[in-house]
Amino acid sequence: MKKIIVPIDFSEQSEFALEAAAQLADKHGAEIFALHMLELTDTLTNTDDAMQQQQTILYLKAAEKRFQGFLDKSYLKNIKLTPIVKHFKVFDEINDVAQKHQADLVVMGSHGTDGLNEIFFGSNAEKVVRNSEIPVLVIKNRPQHLKIENLVFACDFEEESLSAFRRAKDFADLLSATLDMVYINTPGNNFLSTKDSYERINKFLAKANVGHEVEIYSDYSVEKGILNYSAANNADAIAISTHGRKGLSHFFMGSIGEDVANHSKIPVVTFKI
Repeated sequence: MKKIIVPIDFSEQSEFALEAAAQLADKHGAEIFALHMLELTDTLTNTDDAMQQQQTILYLKAAEKRFQGFLDKSYLKNIKLTPIVKHFKVFDEINDVAQKHQADLVVMGSHGTDGLNEIFFGSNAEKVVRNSEIPVLVIKNRPQHLKIENLVFACDFEEESLSAFRRAKDFADLLSATLDMVYINTPGNNFLSTKDSYERINKFLAKANVGHEVEIYSDYSVEKGILNYSAANNADAIAISTHGRKGLSHFFMGSIGEDVANHSKIPVVTFKI
């Protein structure tokens, strides 16, 4: 882990993410790219009018000044830090920034969302999780001492999840964490007998070429199962894959990874399939 992106919107949650990233950067000798997205209208950014161009420059300078003040933190004193100010939406363009700087991880603050606000708007963290091609670590609270020693990896053990599993395993190895793998068995059409569950799991592990114990945990929904299993096993963080669905597919089908990232009280790291 050499390069970490932290989106900054000056909220308390983005400060939590920045502090968590600083702890990771200090431990692994990584560089932090603090990223502020200044949302300017197309009228301001695509105009030939001299007065509006000057207004745009003033907005950028004001944002940079506020940004520098926000980054004046004691825990960043010995961290290599690169501030970046852009004028587009974080969840649309973050992959371009990550690719340009060859980043390994996004650390994102989130307060989560509930009810109708979640259905129709979602959170910025949810949008980043859905779009990011690199792992996203979602932080909800101030990390006094970020400790990830027990990482729960919830998986459906379908073949399409192999790449996410490998990345989760690499992430756990990087942090010297135990990867606690779990399959959530739910009632209804997705229910599998114990025999069928282990057949699917063993087939998956054989393709992954690893020997690993997997717990089968039953609950009323996959999301509840992941959260309840993690709480019962004192997990420090949850690792999960996300499909990155968009449009009507996302509205009607959603993503368990996004829901868990929204509702978990402990850090969640997502890996896009």
